[in-house]
Amino acid sequence: MAMKFVIEFYRTRVTDDAHAVIGRETALAGDLDDAIEIARLLARTLNMPQWPDAVTISEADGAALYSEIIAARENREKQHE
Repeated sequence: MAMKFVIEFYRTRVTDDAHAVIGRETALAGDLDDAIEIARLLARTLNMPQWPDAVTISEADGAALYSEIIAARENREKQHE
């Protein structure tokens, strides 16, 4: 049975740890591992105004399940080489 996940990408400002959401997607996935794979794919392919620093995956009701610092820019640049 597929579950609904909310995937948020954000930038973090080092000076004061402020977070700005720069992308948000809803995805259906079989489990959290599948949602993480979807998030990693979206981090490289989703058209966002800036490169994301991190991702958070939540249940549809808002309960946070997973967060990770990502290096989407490096991964995307490697694809273009």
